[in-house]
Amino acid sequence: MKNVSLALLATLAACPALAADPVADFYRGKQMQFIIRTPPGGDYDSYSRMLARHMGRHIPGSPTISPINMPGGGGIIAANHVGQMAPKDGTILTMVSQGLPIDQALQLNPSLRVDMRSFNWVGNLVNANQLLVVWHTSKVKTLEEAKKTETLIGSTGAGSVSVQLPAFYNNLLGTKFKIIMGYPGGQEVDLAMERGEVDGRGTNTYTGYQTSKPQYLSQKLIIPLIQVGLEREPELRDTPLLLEQPVKAEDKPLLEFMSKAITVGRPVATTPGVPADRVAALRKAFMETLDDPEFIAEAKQQNAEVRPMTGEVLEKTIRELIEAPQSVRDRVKIALQPKASDTLESAPKR
Repeated sequence: MKNVSLALLATLAACPALAADPVADFYRGKQMQFIIRTPPGGDYDSYSRMLARHMGRHIPGSPTISPINMPGGGGIIAANHVGQMAPKDGTILTMVSQGLPIDQALQLNPSLRVDMRSFNWVGNLVNANQLLVVWHTSKVKTLEEAKKTETLIGSTGAGSVSVQLPAFYNNLLGTKFKIIMGYPGGQEVDLAMERGEVDGRGTNTYTGYQTSKPQYLSQKLIIPLIQVGLEREPELRDTPLLLEQPVKAEDKPLLEFMSKAITVGRPVATTPGVPADRVAALRKAFMETLDDPEFIAEAKQQNAEVRPMTGEVLEKTIRELIEAPQSVRDRVKIALQPKASDTLESAPKR
């Protein structure tokens, strides 16, 4: 018996990998950072902080995760930092701006200096449609009416998705949105709607309104005119989908490109160069977090809807967008550019 025990101990000593977990060993005692592309407030910030509070429990070694706000450039500053300067060891997480894979695919913004394909994609927290909405007092209340009547739509800066999508509707669908640029962020556009400076807001997700302005939905203060995604939101069965709009056959691939791009709702990534075993552990931890009762309870408390996409599917989707046929990308790029007559730098006095 003694000889058997000695033999067993010798076997275990010769095979330390059987007892060791290199991923847990790496993360144990670490303090990770979750880089947030916006200032405090708004759904990017609230989703990122909520995920940071719970995900560490599911990563081997149970590291802590500290949120760090790094706003600016529509999320480009944060993306460049994560892609170029942050440690490439799996200790950094970030929620990338939804529009950045499109920016790269269409080469819209030279200040984006990283390749989205080089990021290690952990998972997509929200696969939600983008909405263009108008305030309930707007004269225009349907998409068809927006094709006949000029409608003031608040947006942020040139090159942002809040400008691009209304321009896309004007160029492909024949709407008459007048795009008012220059608001610092979505919260300021919401205030402009409430004050009557603009009729509506060019982009936000249904889940974004659920999280940051649930009263807009419960009190029916906003009216969605169109939604962009692969299928209609369950709560918005009467709101037309971009994919369903009657366009020329040669324009249909453009609608399909934008609809697929929007499914990249709130994508979470770590840096390039992270070892594969740590990427796999982060992807597993991400999905486990979304099933965590404590996470679910907090998401419910915050009215934060979660509709995930795995890291593998997210990575494939982003690669397909960036590597779409050049002819499609060229035409989408043109369609996203607003005409000079469709934009204003500030809202006219009413």
